[in-house]
Amino acid sequence: MDFGLSEEQEQLQRSAREFLSRECPPVFVREVMRDADGLPRSFYQKLAELGWPGLIVPESFGGLGLGMLDLAVLMEEIGRAVMPGPFFSSTLATLAIAQAGSAAQKKHWLPRLASGEAVGTIAFLEESDRLDAQGITARAKLARGVYHLNGTKLFVTDAQVADAIVAAFRTTGKGEHGVTLFLVPGDAPGLAIVPLPTIDQTRRVCELTFNDVEVPASAVVGKAGDGWKRLARVLDAAGVLLAADSLGGAQQALAMAVDYSKVREQFGRPIGSFQAVKHMAAEIVSEIEPARSLVWYAAYTYDAKPRDASHAAAMAKARLSEVYMRAADRALQIHGGIGFTWEHDMHLWFKRAKWNELAYGDPAFHRERVAALSAW
Repeated sequence: MDFGLSEEQEQLQRSAREFLSRECPPVFVREVMRDADGLPRSFYQKLAELGWPGLIVPESFGGLGLGMLDLAVLMEEIGRAVMPGPFFSSTLATLAIAQAGSAAQKKHWLPRLASGEAVGTIAFLEESDRLDAQGITARAKLARGVYHLNGTKLFVTDAQVADAIVAAFRTTGKGEHGVTLFLVPGDAPGLAIVPLPTIDQTRRVCELTFNDVEVPASAVVGKAGDGWKRLARVLDAAGVLLAADSLGGAQQALAMAVDYSKVREQFGRPIGSFQAVKHMAAEIVSEIEPARSLVWYAAYTYDAKPRDASHAAAMAKARLSEVYMRAADRALQIHGGIGFTWEHDMHLWFKRAKWNELAYGDPAFHRERVAALSAW
């Protein structure tokens, strides 16, 4: 394996950084945070023109047909800019449909998702807060060719603007067998969507209540009762993408702290000249650089070595969540009191770091996964 990025990936990285520095400055992020639905439509149209929503969509469906490592490179730059909106959640739904959807589902949804015309999301977490198959208890019953969906899903990212929701329900059994994925329209009758305010308003989450929502048998993604292994694959992708997002965010937190330490003076000298501040910055660097290889390797294994993908994704998610959180915390300390104010931009990265740390499993959860997968 080549541990470096290809020329095309480096070009993608440079172009994404230039675009986001120009189109997604902190003042724009703040504007989106104040929006009712958190979807800057004109901005996302520009993303669509760049091909980002269709990055991993096959070319036959209007996408670029690239891989997870390319997507991770892009997510690193998205994390660096704390880009708001549903790109992350829609990418997961796109992956689910591309990997497990029927020919009709792919034909209908993938071109729309790739062009930015439609937005998708994944709904699986419930009140138990379990991230395994046993946590899925919401029921789907088949009657006369129609499935009736009942139950509640929590912390569904960007559901308030989703056109397509890939939702997990139990059709039979209690374990991994019996979980079925359904493709549910965002405006389906009987579906109630309630926003849930959280620490990071650049990524909105919602509670979804399915009250006898009816979908045809053709809405099943993959095979009935065989949805967990499909969903687990998507959750591995979520771990990789959040790790990449955290890598970019940690780097930006460090850059902001270093820049501030050069201009903030105490006792007639820049605070960056103080040994304690140098140590904090050096600690951030020493954690970021080794973690980079974890992200790249996890993204590589997702496509090239699927048997190792869960292990690598869990390692990357666990480590990068902590690296980002510590980087943001130390950056706040270097900024001092100004870093804790709303007027300063540092809190945007601190909030994203906390969101990334907890979303799709915290570090403790993923370390347990690593231990279990290693023993196996």
